[in-house]
Amino acid sequence: MLGTPIRDRQTERREATRAEILDAAWTIAADKGLTEVTLRDVAVAIGMQAPSLYSYFPSKLAIYDAMFGQAWTQYSEVFAAAELTLPRSARAAIKKVANLFFDFAMASPARYQLMNERVIPGFVPTPESYAPAVDVLERMRTHLHRFGVNDPGDIDLLLALVGGLINAQQANEPGGDRWARLLDKGVDMFADNLGLPGSRRRSR
Repeated sequence: MLGTPIRDRQTERREATRAEILDAAWTIAADKGLTEVTLRDVAVAIGMQAPSLYSYFPSKLAIYDAMFGQAWTQYSEVFAAAELTLPRSARAAIKKVANLFFDFAMASPARYQLMNERVIPGFVPTPESYAPAVDVLERMRTHLHRFGVNDPGDIDLLLALVGGLINAQQANEPGGDRWARLLDKGVDMFADNLGLPGSRRRSR
C-alpha cells in the first residue's frame, strides 16, 4: 500500500512567507503609492527585519517582478472566465472585454500602474513574470482575428483607446465614472471605423 506523500514543509513555509511579503507590498502600494514601497515598510508590516527579506527576494525589484506576474496572472484568470461567455457579435464582445479590463484596472490603480505603466525606475519584468501578459494579449488577438480585426495597428489603437480612458479616469476622477461612461462610445467609434456589425447599445 502506498503511503501518504511526504510534504515539503520547508518549501510550504517559504512560499507562504513570500505570499505574505507580496500581500504587504500590495497593501503599501495601495496606501502610499506604487513607488513608495520600501523594504523597511514591507518588513515592518510582516514582523520581520528588512535584511531577512533577501532570503525570499534578492532585491526590491524582484518583489515588483513577482507582483507584476501575480497581477497579470489574476487578470488572465478573470479573462479566461469571461471568454466562456463572450457574445457572438464582434462589437458586443469587444465592449465586454474592454469593460472587463477597465473595471479590473479601476479596482486597483497601483496594480494597473505596475502592469501597464513604466513608473518603477529600472524595473523590467522577467520573461517568467511577463508570460501571463503575453498569453492574455495573444488570446485577445485570437478573438479579434475571429472578428476580422487583423491589422496590428488596429489592435494597438484599441489598446490605446482603453488604456487612455483608464488613465484619464484614474488621474482626474478616481472612484467616479466620467470616463467609464465613454468606454462603449469609444468602442463604437473604433468598430464603426472598421465597419464591424452590431448594435450601438451601451453596456453600462
